[in-house]
Amino acid sequence: MTIYLVDIEQVTHTCPAYPDAHPFDIRRTLVDVIPGGPCRASVTIRCGDTTAVIPCRRHEPAKRQCGACRAIVTERTITTRHLTEVRG
Repeated sequence: MTIYLVDIEQVTHTCPAYPDAHPFDIRRTLVDVIPGGPCRASVTIRCGDTTAVIPCRRHEPAKRQCGACRAIVTERTITTRHLTEVRG
């Protein structure tokens, strides 16, 4: 499994149309990637007389991918600030 470690920072605000605080700016920062290794269930693709072997992550849905090709996104930190805090 390839694991992606992400930090999320979101800025919220309120407006007349929707008085509850809601995010309008969300930024995700990729902090670390732990690779899962080479594909263990390669897929052969054919088009006419041309064939290619590709990793299963490029062809199969997530539930049919091998363990090395599956991706997991882990949120390390989630920071929420209101617009009044951002202006200073």
